[in-house]
Parts: sequence; structure tokens; C-alpha cells
Amino acid sequence: MKSYVIAPLSKLTRYNIKIIFGNKFLYFILSAVGFYILTVIISLFSDNEITIASGYNMLLVPSILLIFYPTCFGIQNDQDAKIIEIIFGIPNYRYKIWLFRLWIAYVICFVITLLLAMITNWIVVEVPAVKLTLQIMVPSLFIGMLCFMLSTIVRNGNGTAVLIIVIGLILFILNNVLEVSKWNVFLNPFDVPLDKNPEIFYNTLFDNRIIVLLSAFIFLLVGLYKTQNREKFI
Repeated sequence: MKSYVIAPLSKLTRYNIKIIFGNKFLYFILSAVGFYILTVIISLFSDNEITIASGYNMLLVPSILLIFYPTCFGIQNDQDAKIIEIIFGIPNYRYKIWLFRLWIAYVICFVITLLLAMITNWIVVEVPAVKLTLQIMVPSLFIGMLCFMLSTIVRNGNGTAVLIIVIGLILFILNNVLEVSKWNVFLNPFDVPLDKNPEIFYNTLFDNRIIVLLSAFIFLLVGLYKTQNREKFI
């Protein structure tokens, strides 16, 4: 009985991986790993002490890179593969298929980020790999859902990518401006300021995670709502 469920699900998963990554799955893994290696090398040769907070910064951008392409170019890849009409042809199918693809993309992102966290723990600095990965997935979820929402508005992968790069640069600049603030998307949960009460910091962190996760959920709902207009996508 399990084989009748697992086999079709496995084929469906492999097929959707090809669609959402546009047959460029390996390239994006290599780019994420390459950026991680570059960051580790720079950290090892710098004079700054390497801590758990450093591990978070090492893994943040690779995690976002892994989720960037499938959420930005997912709809365009459907158009290029000539299956967009099929997705809209079955009632409510578009919601199921895009939610399934987002789930696949985030599972892949989580697994690879976890592996990189384990490598960090092994060769760079001792870190709680699972906890580190879960914390990194929060801003990755925010960026990915923002990409998905904008892709349903722009309906072009390149246009969405340009917007996300601009927004990403603004958010990284605000990271230095906002610092320890509940509005800072990239707030590092492991970088507790020495001049602040730890209890205040963790309260701020809790509020920050609620705001970021709620924003990601709203982006998802808006994105799914925008897919109701069939004529704009076909």
C-alpha cells in the first residue's frame, strides 16, 4: 500500500523540483555552497572572533540564495514549460500545486542549510545546528514569501528578481541602522548586545519573530489571492 503512495509522490516531487528550479537545481546548490565557503574563508582570515552569531551570518545568505530562484521564477517556469493553462484549468489546483512547490523548496532549503550548519559545527565553531537552522529559516521564509507575492504581481522572473535584489539591499542596509529592533528582518538571535539586558533582547527577538512570520504569512495569502486572475497569467 505504501508503494502506491510513495512512488507517485516521489515522481511528483522530482517533476516539480525540475519545474521550480528550471533544471538549474545543481547550480543553485553550488552557488549557495560556494558563497558559504567564501564567507568561511573570509571569517577564518579575519581578526574577529568566530562565534555562534558568526555562524548565523555565514549561513544566512546561502539559505536565502537557495529559496530565491524557485520563489522568484516559479510562475515564469510554468509559463516556459507550457503548463500554466493546465494549472488554471483545474479548480483550486493552482493553490495546491504552488503550495506543494513552496513546501518542496523550503524542505530542500532547510536540509541543505542544516548540512552547512553541521559542517560549521565540525570545522569552524561549535554551534547548535538544528536551532541555528530553524532561526535562519525565519528570514528565509520572509524573503521567499515576498518573492512569491511579487512574482504574482510582476509575472516575470527577471523583474521580480530585480525588485527583490533592491529590497534585499535596503533590508541589509537597515540591518545596520535598526540593529537590535523588532523591525529588523535580519536580526541575529545569537548576537546578544553586551550593553543591553538579555531579557529585553529576547523579548525583542520574540516580537521580531512574530512580526516576520506574520508578514511572511500575509505575503503568501496575497500571492495566492493574486493567482485568482487567470487572464493575467495566460
